Amino acid sequence: MKFKIIGLGAINLRLVGLLIYFITLIFATKGDEKGTACSKSDYLQSHVDLMKSYMNLSVAPCDDFYEYACGNYVPNSQFRYPVSKNSPDDITKHLVGRAKQLLNRMDLAESLNVSSELAVAQRFYNACLGADLHPFPAADPNYLSLIRSIGGFPAVDGATWNASNFNWVNMSAHLTNYGAEGLFQEELNDLYPFLPYFNPQPKLGFDTTIQKNAIVSPSSYPLNEERMRGYLRSFKLSEDKIAEVIDGVFAFWREATKVETFINFGDCKSLEANYFEIVWNRDTSKKSKFCNYYFIEMDKVCARHPEAVANYLAMKLLYTFDAKLNGTKNQADYCATKLQNTMAFLFNRLDIAEHFTREIQLEVSEIVEELEKSMRRSLEEADWLDSESQKTELLEESHIKSPFNFTEYNLLAYRIIREIGLLKIVDDSYAATNINLQRLSVEINRFSTRHSSELSKQSESQRHLSEDFLNLYTQLLPPVYHHSWPFSLKFGALGYLITRSSINSYRWLIKQETELSKRVECFLDYYKKYVISSDNYGAYRMSDLGRLRLTFAAYQSHVKHILGDSKQENVNERMPGLDLSPNQLFFLGSAQRLCYDDKIYFKRMSFAALSSTEDFFQAFNCPVGSGMRPTAKTCRMW
Repeated sequence: MKFKIIGLGAINLRLVGLLIYFITLIFATKGDEKGTACSKSDYLQSHVDLMKSYMNLSVAPCDDFYEYACGNYVPNSQFRYPVSKNSPDDITKHLVGRAKQLLNRMDLAESLNVSSELAVAQRFYNACLGADLHPFPAADPNYLSLIRSIGGFPAVDGATWNASNFNWVNMSAHLTNYGAEGLFQEELNDLYPFLPYFNPQPKLGFDTTIQKNAIVSPSSYPLNEERMRGYLRSFKLSEDKIAEVIDGVFAFWREATKVETFINFGDCKSLEANYFEIVWNRDTSKKSKFCNYYFIEMDKVCARHPEAVANYLAMKLLYTFDAKLNGTKNQADYCATKLQNTMAFLFNRLDIAEHFTREIQLEVSEIVEELEKSMRRSLEEADWLDSESQKTELLEESHIKSPFNFTEYNLLAYRIIREIGLLKIVDDSYAATNINLQRLSVEINRFSTRHSSELSKQSESQRHLSEDFLNLYTQLLPPVYHHSWPFSLKFGALGYLITRSSINSYRWLIKQETELSKRVECFLDYYKKYVISSDNYGAYRMSDLGRLRLTFAAYQSHVKHILGDSKQENVNERMPGLDLSPNQLFFLGSAQRLCYDDKIYFKRMSFAALSSTEDFFQAFNCPVGSGMRPTAKTCRMW
């Protein structure tokens, strides 16, 4: 998992409001048996206060439901939910903060049998906090020794560096082993068996990326020049020598940015084989008739600038190890970020155990199952399918994906967490420890590729699983879900969200000459009043109407099941302080989730779906002629 983290800085009112709300949220899910009912009640009341603060109660819901539900929402309000899907910084800061907190949860780690790995994380964090990271000690013997072992540093080594022994592909391959970008990028395929491949479009430069065919000179990229100057000064080089080295790197860049990238007939075996042998221990002796032209041309450029290439790659590796701090005040955040980036599976596993309990996982599974049943019922009763074969095909596709696969994630997490125990902490050298951590981080990212034969062919890639975990924070926390909510809110917000991928499976039918075609035409004509300009989003937003109908039907079915089950406790489908029926809460939940979408156009389109939903009209008793129900005619998709 790779994030660019910015220091949290001073606490302001917005963060105070966020912190207070999140503390309330946590205590609503914890506490002893005696205090659970009280904490739940307190949480529900605080959540109602938040919901009401976004609403414009002076507007009737039947006149303008968007204004009614979100009219007083302020995007930059301090009273925001802890994590917003449209604010990656929120997720980033939250995860880094959680890493700091979870470092002290040895009790939780012991219950999950990961205490030895958490102890390693604690040791690294303490070593990082105690290290001198500003200014970056580029000349540390450990960094220089590594550079010399993979290609050398001509600017520092002088006459002892031998150009005849230098190979740009080899040094670039070694850089990838430490998470640095050399003169090509390594990518891992997201599909099983997650094979590696080249992305021969390097991001030349340091703080500023050199654009293709750009005019490259020190004056045009001052940040890059300053970064290199800082590293070279660490080795006590003269200013004349430093200027000479930087000029050489810029000369190399000028030619390198002109290299084209396309597939051509040729032989790259000698260039590619070294990479696969160094990084993957694989024999690629079998020749391929295809070759990326980039490798052939870049080889010619590097042959003209061997010293500059080696110097650039050496400094690129230093740049990877550099904390890039402006001072010491953000060092704790940097150290926690290093942990979260490298040991994400460890901290995420602890986070899941603490906040996404087995009870929550089971409840979410029940919601998904109810939604799938609702979708299947709608297909079985459909009168717009031309044949039974179409119905059978759609029934086979009618599966709703859970917002998070806890089982698959936890199984892979346990295996990857064991790798963390292999990290060697060098007590008297943070630089050596830093090198070991970077190497571990890369190997963790390659874990599924190296062990693909031991995984199911249906396994998700690590990148997708990591992204799914991030989505967990936008799907199983307010404004989408909370375990204490009534099912009306849970289905309205979470249910409506997770049906998105399933309703889209109907799209191919739009092109069919069926009864559905007439319904599509009705829908598109109706939506014209909501479309600002000519576009194709009307067809896309047809799914909103289907999702609302199916999700509402699933909610009704679920409540009926609960009320008819004598083993179930009494279910309160209302929220304290909100004079709304359960059905009204359902639609408010589905609407307020969209208050956070910065794209007003999409919000309006989604709310437009409500104006063609009979269930919504009945819930709020909307008369014909009102803003949300302008005519008696409605368009029904499914």
